[in-house]
Amino acid sequence: MRLAPFIAGRYLFAKKSHNVINIISAISAIGMAIGTAALIIILSVYNGFDSLVRSMMGNVEPDLMITPAEGKVFVPEGETYDWIYDQPEVLNMCCTLNEDAFITYNGKQGLAKVKGVDWIYEDETPIKNHIYSGEFKLHNGDVEMAAVGASLAYELGINPRFVSPIEIYFPSRTGRISLSDPLSSVNSVKVFPSCLFSIAEDIDKELMIVPIETMKELLKYDDEVSAVEIRLVPGTGTKDLKRIQKEISERLGDGYKVKDRYQQNESLYRMMRYEKFATYLIMIFIVIIIAFNIFGSLSMLMIEKAGDIETLRSLGARNSLIRKIFVLEGWMISLAGLSGGLVTGIAFTLIQQYTGIIKMPGHFVVQAYPVILSWSDIFLTVCGVSAIGYLIALLPVHLRYRAKD
Repeated sequence: MRLAPFIAGRYLFAKKSHNVINIISAISAIGMAIGTAALIIILSVYNGFDSLVRSMMGNVEPDLMITPAEGKVFVPEGETYDWIYDQPEVLNMCCTLNEDAFITYNGKQGLAKVKGVDWIYEDETPIKNHIYSGEFKLHNGDVEMAAVGASLAYELGINPRFVSPIEIYFPSRTGRISLSDPLSSVNSVKVFPSCLFSIAEDIDKELMIVPIETMKELLKYDDEVSAVEIRLVPGTGTKDLKRIQKEISERLGDGYKVKDRYQQNESLYRMMRYEKFATYLIMIFIVIIIAFNIFGSLSMLMIEKAGDIETLRSLGARNSLIRKIFVLEGWMISLAGLSGGLVTGIAFTLIQQYTGIIKMPGHFVVQAYPVILSWSDIFLTVCGVSAIGYLIALLPVHLRYRAKD
């Protein structure tokens, strides 16, 4: 039936006898537009930072990682690893030996997550792109070197230009603890800092990378490793990644875990999703508050159009038609604001995404605020704002006409 939309459209654009109704309606539409644009922009900024975090974590976390289901170490041997090397999607595969250890440097002490890596990691790690002091190398002839996170280096005063060694200590796994001489129960090795890297604060403050031979000497292991890290060719799709992950899991059996990047740091990525959802709910709540202007505008319009309502009733209109007219009137106000907000929010986001006109303050890893426009965010925004507009329009009409049915 087109009568209700036709009359609602006439009411929307017609001049009212009380100018305040026009003003409130305009304010309602503008408010909805601002709320919609803010929702699009804020979610897009969140997407940008989310992508930035994932990109930085990708410099440390491999696409797939094999670890033992029980215990800390295992020996990587068998036909499965030959099969992995033969996959065209696999870029490289390396072994690591990791442990939390006590370190000292020029009298200063601290704790670090020490990661021992093999020559494949040393040659092909993306951390090389994040060096800001020194040169990434873990061997200088027979001398074993270390790459140190920037915040950890700052805390201990580590400088690649100095010749002082970093001493790494870890309790002996096999020896007994001597109460008379506790230091005899502690293994130690020395490495020299070769470079400092900066990826993310949480990583920089605790990570130190050394040759895997150094960690084997410290922990007294032979062929054991903590993990096998697998990096895929850039551009490999999720479908291929999941296929390789499933195949490796089936070949290795229940004694091993094969984790993708999300599973390696599940708590972080889950928290990021929750934060985005919480941001969406907060912005939707703000839109609800703005939308209550429509309630006032529609209530005043129904009072002004009382004569028109009686005329429609005398012509045989039912209350259901009258309710539909005013609900559509209120909804049109919100949809007008939604349309304007979508155009503004999408245009602003695309301009920032491709030109970066708004710069980040201070010294950050990116110069401009990162934004990524997502069609799923646009869909959620349209659904949320339009639903709020409809419900807010329905409320005053229902309150006024519920007793007249």
